Amino acid sequence: MLKSIFTCCPFQVTDYFLSDIIIGAWKLTLSKFHAPNMAINQLITQFLEYLEIEKNRSQKTLENYDHYLKRFLIFTKVKNPSDINLEMVRKYRIHLNRITDNDGKSLKKTTQNYHVIALRAFLKYLAKQDIKTLSAEKIELGKNPERDITFLNSDEVKRLLSAPKGDDLSPLRDKAILETLFSTGLRVSELCSLNRDSTNIKNGEFSVLGKGGKMRIVFLSDSAKEAIKKYLLKREDVDNALFVRNTNHKKENLRLTERSIQRIIKKYAQKAGIVKNISPHKLRHSFATDLLQNGADIRSVQSMLGHSSITTTQIYTHYSDKHLKEIHKKFHSKEK
Repeated sequence: MLKSIFTCCPFQVTDYFLSDIIIGAWKLTLSKFHAPNMAINQLITQFLEYLEIEKNRSQKTLENYDHYLKRFLIFTKVKNPSDINLEMVRKYRIHLNRITDNDGKSLKKTTQNYHVIALRAFLKYLAKQDIKTLSAEKIELGKNPERDITFLNSDEVKRLLSAPKGDDLSPLRDKAILETLFSTGLRVSELCSLNRDSTNIKNGEFSVLGKGGKMRIVFLSDSAKEAIKKYLLKREDVDNALFVRNTNHKKENLRLTERSIQRIIKKYAQKAGIVKNISPHKLRHSFATDLLQNGADIRSVQSMLGHSSITTTQIYTHYSDKHLKEIHKKFHSKEK
């Protein structure tokens, strides 16, 4: 067909020129019909695989992104990436702002932004694959409200760490868990994944694999080392997990779950008479705040927490600044 067209042309069409025309037409056809007509669900699956393989994102991140993007598809009923536009995104964000749970609570602004971040990342991936869609740069993130961080003061920390009593296996384990969390600032998932053979208790430091596959060094205080030693000496099982459930079943996986750690912390917070809603992450907040209030520089705290961005760590400076203000008020310009 192309040859018959070019026979009418006043100039001679060479075979080389003709082959270029055919290849170009074939590429144009492919770009028009292949990518956009691919089911958007399939593109999301490929995007999640890309995050897993190329970006080394955690399984939890993949689950969250899958949830956020499916919520976008359910609301918009969009079929093709080329149909995504700013007006659609605007209506979706209004929808997110008005969603309520069974208790009538709406999504936090931070959570709403997570949905938008996932969508923008997906759009950037599509653009990288030369698939026509809305530019991610056109979608701005909403401003997050200032985070209200709950942390323990020094007196509350002492009461919590001394709450487990006795030489039985359970209080020894729980004491070791509390001491380790406050000494290292570990995330609860990182704590649960610790193994005996990779935790150098003698030296009081070891490597931990954090978010995004990033390795960092964490440190055990003398009291944390002592608590772990006492706990391990009391154990009779051979499970490699550092912290395990107390059970007589020898063959099953004994590793403590995140939920178990949360229950343990709440139990001893109540015993210590702490009225704040304490969780493993609140101990991480307490760890960071304690370091800053005692003079640690923010870059060191960032490294110990495993934050990829200094901005994330800076949320703690607000609270250490409050501490400095109290010191200033107490000691500055006082009559002798």
